[in-house]
Amino acid sequence: MDRPRRPVPWAVAVVYGAVLAGGGYWSLIGEAGERPAHLAGFVAVLALLFGVEAVHWRRYPVTMPPGPAAALLAARFALFVAAALLDGSGTSRALFVLVPFVAYFAFGRAVSVALAGICLALIAVAFTVSTPDWYRDAEYVSDLLMFSIGLVLAVCMAAVAIAERDARARLERTLDRVAELSAATERNRVARDIHDSLGHHLTAIAIQLEKASTFSDRDPALAAQALRDARASAKDALTEVRRSVHTLRDGTPPFSLPNALTDLARSADGGEPAVTVTVIGEPNSYEPASLAALYRAAQEGVTNARRHAQAATVTVSAAFDEAGARLTVADDGRGFPAAQAGSAAEGFGLLGMRERVQLLGGQISIDSLPGAGTVITVTIPRTTAASVVRRPA
Repeated sequence: MDRPRRPVPWAVAVVYGAVLAGGGYWSLIGEAGERPAHLAGFVAVLALLFGVEAVHWRRYPVTMPPGPAAALLAARFALFVAAALLDGSGTSRALFVLVPFVAYFAFGRAVSVALAGICLALIAVAFTVSTPDWYRDAEYVSDLLMFSIGLVLAVCMAAVAIAERDARARLERTLDRVAELSAATERNRVARDIHDSLGHHLTAIAIQLEKASTFSDRDPALAAQALRDARASAKDALTEVRRSVHTLRDGTPPFSLPNALTDLARSADGGEPAVTVTVIGEPNSYEPASLAALYRAAQEGVTNARRHAQAATVTVSAAFDEAGARLTVADDGRGFPAAQAGSAAEGFGLLGMRERVQLLGGQISIDSLPGAGTVITVTIPRTTAASVVRRPA
């Protein structure tokens, strides 16, 4: 897996700048005979270090293979040693804390901690070579302790930066997943709306047109009425599309379930099945999403009675009380085996109906037997429906 760009890229440049300032200042105020050579060499080494960083970011802006990472780390270390030899102030020893810091991003924690230990040991060896009894000098001991603290802080800073980077990457993946799920949910909702609204009206249009074609010669008046009913259904479909577009753009408009059910029954006037509607209770106190789910269930039941059940009558009854809402759609059609209810034999309409109701915490049951008609019962708890609808999207 590719590693993202190294976090806190400014940290290395800040250390280089601080060391350059400290070492340059000492070279200017140090022994007169050493100033020119030491200062020129020291500045040249720091310039090379900045060049190494420029190569790093230009050549490997996002990820770096282990081989080049090890080569650049070795080049940095060699230049750190050169800077330390040219810097009599000792400021350049701070460069070595960058060894475990940089290694952490390229090779992980274990290598970083190991290199931190090696750097600490090398500083101790350098002290021993230059001053054998350095451990008796408080200044040397203090410098070694401060260097140890710097190494610890460098490793910790790298670990925190890595953790933050990984957390941000996980958050981005989570947000992408949420976006995908939201898009899938919206696609399913749009699919249900298209099926439940346009599917219903197109079924009515198809039935009326077939009726007009059948009776065009035998009963011209009935055929003409069928054509008028087909045109009315087409207008209703167009109104439904405009209402859906308005909902998508401006939010959910006011919805009256009794009026919608009355229109549903009126669309069947003069044809089969004959639809009767009964509403008991006060639906206006319910959430719009609950009322819409009940209407879509009634619409699907009536459409299936027209398209498949060969029913003569359909009864739609809705009851509302403090506990919840209950919708029943019963037809006297040919029915189907009970084993098909809730199985893969159900069409997309019944599947969409179940999804709508379940999203609101409700339940749906379908009772049917061959030759005995079909009864669809939908119940939606009032409190559950309200809490689901008001939950942030």
